[in-house]
Amino acid sequence: MGKRQIVGSSDAMTEFFDDAVEDAGVVAFDFDGTLTTRDSFTTFLRWRTTFARHKLGMARLAPAATSYLFDGNRGKLKAAAVREYLAGVPREQIEAEARTFAQDYAPRLLRPDALRTWRHWRQRRAKLVIVTASPDIVVAPFARGLGADALIATELAFDGSDRLTGGFNGDNCRGPEKVYRLRQVFGADLRLKAAYGDTSGDKDMMKIADHRGYRVFKEHP
Repeated sequence: MGKRQIVGSSDAMTEFFDDAVEDAGVVAFDFDGTLTTRDSFTTFLRWRTTFARHKLGMARLAPAATSYLFDGNRGKLKAAAVREYLAGVPREQIEAEARTFAQDYAPRLLRPDALRTWRHWRQRRAKLVIVTASPDIVVAPFARGLGADALIATELAFDGSDRLTGGFNGDNCRGPEKVYRLRQVFGADLRLKAAYGDTSGDKDMMKIADHRGYRVFKEHP
């Protein structure tokens, strides 16, 4: 079967699944804006801090935000936010906060039409993978709740005392990095059965997919 790209409407899903080959394969979903209605990391940062602390942090991030307007480097901006809000937080604390956040926000964030597509692929015994630029610790409870076979995400770094350093362990998981990390896990010759995303940072991943769903999910909880 040739490649198919589905753009703009989840109404195409019925036709898509009717002629999909029902065998196991790897299906990759971006998280923020694809499975969810908005960015999970910024929502998490607002959720875990007081209004005053969040406002102060945003003021301190102004230089990084200004730099982003010129260089477009999302990784640098995200790293600055991690340093500002999370540096020094113990692993046990951040993991507990992430679990509570997911319990509270999954019903508010996850798109119903995206979940239906997720379940369709699960019924076909596909390996379901979330591939996201958001931090692994924040997305992990959502991935467990969805029964994902794997989570590929930006990894946060910890020091010898198991506290967040404010940096990354590796690169920001966006663009070509998504393909690199997928092939690390599933092999250098990986071809995805399908990929779903909503930004330019997903397009490299979608290029290695037989079926491509770009901005197809529209529903809100």
